Amino acid sequence: MIDNPNISVLDNDGVIQHLENNVIPSISLPNQEGNLLRLDRSDTFRMVLYFFPMTGRPDKPLPDNWNNIPGAKGCTKENCNFRDNYDEIICLNALPIGISTQTVDYNKEMTSRLNIPYDVLSDEKLELKNSLKLPIFLINKKEYLKRLTLIVEKNIIKKVFYPINELDKHIDDVLKWLKIN
Repeated sequence: MIDNPNISVLDNDGVIQHLENNVIPSISLPNQEGNLLRLDRSDTFRMVLYFFPMTGRPDKPLPDNWNNIPGAKGCTKENCNFRDNYDEIICLNALPIGISTQTVDYNKEMTSRLNIPYDVLSDEKLELKNSLKLPIFLINKKEYLKRLTLIVEKNIIKKVFYPINELDKHIDDVLKWLKIN
């Protein structure tokens, strides 16, 4: 139950049921420096892939009606929540990685401004979105990823968090899952 009347509640629309126990595709995406990061990995650490629509920038306006779109508002806060819990996530043998359809330059500005210490990837070409059939919404014919989080272990999606209605509780849910799994 959401106790903040200003938050639009998203329903689990069933568009992610195919993801759990699925394999991460052989795709590399550019981080905020333009370096490619391969996502199909068999490392000993887990990846916490959190997908977000778009962070705002101080020098650019948000798309029209952005704050009225369920699940759009709060991406900067989400990135800060993962940043602020980075050390604890690392201690739980996991690595956070943000992913959006923003450009590399857009992500570079955001990670620099917010002091994000890990990779934020650009799926501007929609490779991962299309391969995993990730949920999106459209504004002016541009696709934005819906907010969701995947926990990947040895190239297998072990947990899917969707929909994410309360950002502050979401990071707690991710940490709790990492602690008991």
